[in-house]
Order: sequence, then C-alpha cells, then structure tokens
Amino acid sequence: MSTERSRLNGMHKNVSNGAVALAGNGNNGHAATLNAESVFGIRRSGRAVRAKVSRKVHALESLLEKRTPAWKRCIDISVSLFALAMLSPLLLLMALFIKIVSPGPVFFKQKRVGKMGKLFTIWKFRTMKLDADTGVHKAHFTNLMDTDDAMKKLDTEKDPRIIPFGNLLRQTGIDELPQLFNVLRGEMSIVGPRPCLPYEAEKYLGWQHSRFDVLPGLTGLWQVSGKNRTSFKEMMRLDITYTRRLSFFEDIRIMLMTVPAILAQMRDAELHAQYFKSMIKFELSYVDRNCSVVLVIP
Repeated sequence: MSTERSRLNGMHKNVSNGAVALAGNGNNGHAATLNAESVFGIRRSGRAVRAKVSRKVHALESLLEKRTPAWKRCIDISVSLFALAMLSPLLLLMALFIKIVSPGPVFFKQKRVGKMGKLFTIWKFRTMKLDADTGVHKAHFTNLMDTDDAMKKLDTEKDPRIIPFGNLLRQTGIDELPQLFNVLRGEMSIVGPRPCLPYEAEKYLGWQHSRFDVLPGLTGLWQVSGKNRTSFKEMMRLDITYTRRLSFFEDIRIMLMTVPAILAQMRDAELHAQYFKSMIKFELSYVDRNCSVVLVIP
C-alpha cells in the first residue's frame, strides 16, 4: 500500500513539475510540448519526428516516381563506358588545352535539377573565364521565357567571357563530354531533356514540371529538332513529348540524329557569324560615308 502511494505521489510530483514548466513557457508552444512529452515519458526529439516525416515523403515519392526502364539503364552504362574508353585521349587533350589557355580549374561544376526535381552536380569542361558574370544568363533566360524568341545562345557573337576556342567546344558539344560520368552515376541519361538550373525550375509553370519525370540527358528530342531555332515553349513541348512516348527505338533514333544535328548547329553558327561580320562592315562603311560627307561640307 505504501509503495503504491509513493508511486502515485511521484507521478503527481512529475505532473506538477510539468505543469510548472508549461506555465513558465508562456506562449512558447514548442517548448511546452517538449516539456509535456518528457513528463509522460514520450521523449521524441524534433529530429526524430522530421526523420519520420522524411521517410514517409520518400516512400510516397518512390510510389509516384516513374522508374527508369532497365533497357535505358543498360544503354546508358554501355554507351558511356564505350565513349569514355574511345574518347579518353580527346578528354586528356582538352583538359591540357584549357589549362594552357586559361588559368583556373579544368572542369566547371554546377548544381542542376534532375529527375523528380532532385539536385545534382553536373560536370563540364570550363569554357568561360573565372570572373564571368552569370547574372547575364539569368536575365537572358527570363527574356526567353516571357517571349517567343528563338533559344539563341548568348555566345553566338564574340563573347568576352568565353576562353579562346571556347565557342568551338560549345558548338561541337565537347564541353559536355565529362557528363558521361554523371550518366555512369545514374544522375543523367544519354537521352533526355537537358538539366536546367534551379532558378530556371522555379519559374516553370505546373505543366512544365513533367519534364522532370525522366532523367536529364546529354542529347534529346529538343536538341535534334532545331534546338536554337525553337522557342522556350516549343522546347518544353518537345521535352514533355519525349517523356510521354519514352521507348527504346525513340532513344536509338535520337542518338543517330545527334551528330547531324550538331553539324547543322555548327553550320548555323557559321552563317550567323558571317552575317554578323557583314553587318559590322556595312555599319562601318555607312559611318565612313557619312564622315566623308561631313568633311566635304565647308
């Protein structure tokens, strides 16, 4: 009897201390909840609760996530291993070249948005100077989203941010070759939508997030369908079309079309450069004629 009375007194004392703790916390509901839980022996930390919620969220994501087909993963591994083995001399040569022409690291690392909106680090050969202003690209992208202009790159003209021969590396896609390691890691695929930047994804509309249903890729339907000739909305429609009709033969078709698409892109860049030079010559000759006229007039 005395033992039972002692146990009840102890519980009464603990509850009283808990009540005092609750009263002392005032409006601080979080602290009050923790004190009340510790009184009754629950003792669950905020970290444990968050971990439990995180596990449930990941479990839900795994149910909603569109799984990568086994055939696609086999293609990714086999093609990337073969390409790395065959192109290893070129990769070493490019690394040495970048080191010579521009001080700084050989590789450029950047956070990109991958499948299901997960962030990963993308690898590229560095083609810009270390002090390059990235805010210019952000403004350019915002303008492309708000208009129906073609997805023209900023470096189509002579860009002072680009290292020597950097434009050639970009036009040929050689600067993207280190992403074969991203493919091996399962963060990217050979074929898929190009991975976007986090601030770009923040501006996407609801329907545009469907492009995150598959792994981002080195090449894709948009790249072989005109790329820089298309608008932002057309790029989105092409990417989402690919995610909806994902198939083995579609991937093979896109891979076979990639090299001709790169050659066409290089031809377009050359024509644009010639047009740009001719316009500069025309403007200079126009200025010269006006200056000569001004000089003739007394």
